[in-house]
Amino acid sequence: MTLTTGVTDPDVTLDQPLRHTAGEALVDGLLDHGVDTVFGIPGVQTYELFEALGQASDRIELIGARHEQACAYMALGYAQSTGRLGVCTVVPGPGVLNASSGLLTARGTSTPVLCLTSEIPTAFMGKDFGHLHEMPDQLATLRTIVKSATNVLHPADAKPALAQAIHDAFAGRPGPTAVATPWDVLTQDAPVTPVAPISVRRPDVDLAVVDDAIALIRSARNPLILVGGGARHASTEIRTLAAALQAPVVTNRSGKGIVAEDSPFGFNCADGYDLWADTDLIITIGTRAELLWFRWPAKPGVAAISIDIDPTAHARVHSTVAITADSRDAVDALVRQLTVAPVETVCRESEFTRIKREKQTEMDAWLQPHRDHLAAIRRALPRDGFFVDEVSQIGFSSYFSFPVDEPRQFITCGHQGNLGYGFPTALGVKAAHRDSDVVSVTGDGGFQFGIQELATAVQHRLGVVVVVFDNGAYGNVKADQTLTYDNTVGSTLHNPDFVALARAYGAHADSVTTSDGLERAVRDAIGRDLPTVLVVPMPLSTEVSPWRYLTPEAGR
Repeated sequence: MTLTTGVTDPDVTLDQPLRHTAGEALVDGLLDHGVDTVFGIPGVQTYELFEALGQASDRIELIGARHEQACAYMALGYAQSTGRLGVCTVVPGPGVLNASSGLLTARGTSTPVLCLTSEIPTAFMGKDFGHLHEMPDQLATLRTIVKSATNVLHPADAKPALAQAIHDAFAGRPGPTAVATPWDVLTQDAPVTPVAPISVRRPDVDLAVVDDAIALIRSARNPLILVGGGARHASTEIRTLAAALQAPVVTNRSGKGIVAEDSPFGFNCADGYDLWADTDLIITIGTRAELLWFRWPAKPGVAAISIDIDPTAHARVHSTVAITADSRDAVDALVRQLTVAPVETVCRESEFTRIKREKQTEMDAWLQPHRDHLAAIRRALPRDGFFVDEVSQIGFSSYFSFPVDEPRQFITCGHQGNLGYGFPTALGVKAAHRDSDVVSVTGDGGFQFGIQELATAVQHRLGVVVVVFDNGAYGNVKADQTLTYDNTVGSTLHNPDFVALARAYGAHADSVTTSDGLERAVRDAIGRDLPTVLVVPMPLSTEVSPWRYLTPEAGR
């Protein structure tokens, strides 16, 4: 079976070669693949590429950031929220290194992102002369981060290299790729032959292995389904499977919304833990299964069905049965088998609803003021809006305290846990969804990693609502240091007046002190075409750790 990359332009035709510079060929190739947005900062090595982007401004929107790191994060947000290709462009050397945190996050969250960069002139490559932005081996460095990276050494190679890189970004487990075109090659012109997008082949489902999985399912009393970002496009099939098995579907971060939490079968990582002790079969679908090998206590010998397009994933859960396939194809095969010969089940919907209600009541009493603040944002944000988490106490709490209805509405950095990713990533989400609302939550420390991107948001009319929970510290670090050492080092912060600073950038801004006030402020900000910064004072003395629910045994 084949799958297009999701960005293919159906109107692409293969014409005769035309003379193009490599920069023009790359931009023409982006258009052939349906790319409509690029996030980037120009530099001397990429002038020709930006000139070509300028010539295509009626078809590709260029959003210029204030830091290369933000370029990659914006591409991440664009891609993670749409499932389409996110594209960023930065200068070589330091620019690539600045963007690398976003590329690594795309790798960790299986998000298709393409980085277009340059290189020093070909005559100087590998000679260590100290040319501007030279790295000892940029390509080798990139290949430790991205799925594939290549140098374009002739204009005629630009379109084939681009098509291959975009194919690689979507093939198997999605992820980032990179194409680097040396400074002098970007400006060279030559006949360039059009190249059609390369279809992505999905592996066929092994029906004999599906039969083995069905046999395990029939012998189980209490199966539990664990889903991740690799199952976002299989939401319909997974909901059908859950109903057929009367099995809970548990999510951690990337899988949120695959089954809505207001469904009896939709469990977050906190209330899902209460079912773990009685689980006798775990079915993992498109997930790294962090809960099983890192956060929940081990259950040696529990039967496991692993469904993942990446065959290396099966070892993480010591799978009894491993199905290497696209998650939608594999789950559909299971559902078809169960439709023909259903398993005997007892309706557990009222039981699941009770378990979740009890857990929610417990967390409402324990985790304050985080729960009330997140509930206020949830009430204010339309159900089709997007929520971007952050490495902060409020972000960690959102894993189990911010329900969403559909896949891709909850944007996360996954296991990379990179502080400061949230706000710039939210700008990429907004660029992809101009008619939808986007809320970013962050701590005061993380916000200042990318606060300069308020200028980007104002310039490009990206009306993100960013809620800054200000505790004057790297709050999680300070809490850990206090608990472990009864001392703190380097975690207390001196902060600016965030409201005044945001207004200086041209953004809306205000300070709110209560959850009710936060709800009103978010409602007022929704729909604006300029960013809004809402600052919520959060003294550390009032915070309760969310780790009680993220690592249940250690957290207690």
